[in-house]
Amino acid sequence: MVAAPEDLLWARGLHHEHEGSPALLDVCVGVREGEILSVTGPRGCGKSTLLGCLSGRLVPARGEVWFDGVPLHTLPVSARERLRRDRFGWIGSEPQLLPELTVWENAALPLLLSGTGRREARRRACEWLERLDVGDRARSRPGALLQSQRQRVAIARALAHSPAVVFADEPTAPLHQADRAQVLRTLTTAARSHRITVVLASHDAQVARVADRAVTLVDGRRVGADAPPPTDMPVKPDPGGSPEGRAACSLSA
Repeated sequence: MVAAPEDLLWARGLHHEHEGSPALLDVCVGVREGEILSVTGPRGCGKSTLLGCLSGRLVPARGEVWFDGVPLHTLPVSARERLRRDRFGWIGSEPQLLPELTVWENAALPLLLSGTGRREARRRACEWLERLDVGDRARSRPGALLQSQRQRVAIARALAHSPAVVFADEPTAPLHQADRAQVLRTLTTAARSHRITVVLASHDAQVARVADRAVTLVDGRRVGADAPPPTDMPVKPDPGGSPEGRAACSLSA
């Protein structure tokens, strides 16, 4: 069985541990360009660890992660950091804004770090702040905002630089029910209109419903009728990213 050629991001045979406890056990997954994929499962099942490995924040103890033909699992730290800055967006359950910067500067940070001019960076950041109903707070500092407003700024930051993939780990956790619906609608609408791939991790059923497809983790393993068979063997990097290198598990629904 071979990975689908339209998969922009895919992984096979992922194993990872936290302080000696297994977090991922032989997980395979693939995501197509422009697809919204939901990763579901109970707390502690490995959702956050999977997003960490797929985004290059974590290096798996074993297995492969490929993005657009690039092997994330073998890249040096500096190259992974550039990739995360330029091609990926990240939304966590906590905003993690820089208190010394204004709201628009926080939202524009990936653009500013990549060399975009200040005026253009501000314009693009403010467009997203307006879409997320916090445009009137663009000159404020994060400390003057409500928690729900800070989370909206974090979502604007993840989208402002037009990333190829947005990773969202419990992105609506700090929001009230009504706010969750609006934020999810904004995120998914933006993803579909800009062909942004989104990987959403959440145990919230509302989040799963907005996705094109869902994969489920239980105790670090992928489960369900669409779960690929175990790889049952150590995997080696395939520098060419050839179809042969992608064999061993089916990565699409």
